[in-house]
Amino acid sequence: MPAKIPITDNHMHIDPRARGLAAVKDFQNAGGTHIILVTKPTWTLGITVKKPEDYLPVFDETVEIAAKIREMGVGAFPVLGVHPAEISKLTEYMELGEAAETMKKGLELAADYVEKGLAVGIKSGRPHYPVPGEVWEASNEIMEHAFSLGRDQDCAVQLHTESVEEPELTDIAERARKTGIKMYRVVKHYAPPLVNACEKLGVFPGVICSKGAIEKALEEGTRFMMETDYIDDPERPGAVLGPKTIPRRTLKLVEKHGEEPFWTIHKENPEKVYDIEIEM
Repeated sequence: MPAKIPITDNHMHIDPRARGLAAVKDFQNAGGTHIILVTKPTWTLGITVKKPEDYLPVFDETVEIAAKIREMGVGAFPVLGVHPAEISKLTEYMELGEAAETMKKGLELAADYVEKGLAVGIKSGRPHYPVPGEVWEASNEIMEHAFSLGRDQDCAVQLHTESVEEPELTDIAERARKTGIKMYRVVKHYAPPLVNACEKLGVFPGVICSKGAIEKALEEGTRFMMETDYIDDPERPGAVLGPKTIPRRTLKLVEKHGEEPFWTIHKENPEKVYDIEIEM
């Protein structure tokens, strides 16, 4: 008999062109109860951004998918924003300054959805691959703009960045702190199990549920969330991790650790970070 606890995936994409709601059904059938639903990058939906308003169809689609997921009896909370790799796409056909402004304005539009209660957070970050110095600088400015918007809306900012260890986390935390955002609202998506380092810096990790990572994270405490980064891409089925991963892994770990740590990980932590209610 599965444990009756909330099970939340901190970062999933659902695409109606791919498996769509069938992937949510897999998550639900495996024991999953709540999803933080993150916008897909524009180019994966065939959208070429020329102006900030071109992000709106992506945001609207994410909000609509969340509503359909809720109709299935799974909690769904949209996080909307601009993928940091967008800067490389935009600079193929516009100047870096214009690209940065377009992305910042796109983030402002995402913040409007938060203000209206249609989303619970903003997605930003910086490229996860090597870029020229001026692109890196512009990307940090865009990320800091997202932190300022997160401060103004008092909402979470979920970050897609390069692979991090403590030095990179420290740099991100310092950039966030100077904007005045509440530090527990700064969510490092695809985080390694550096629970203590993140706690010291104030950043909240969404630990990627790869083999052994959650066991390592639990050795350092329960101040983290769990995520698959399921991308629901018809070209790459199952990438990054499948939708059943977190429910299955959680229920397996409950056998060893009991339910208590997972009430914190799957309910109390997302409730605090995103200012939401995780109801069973």
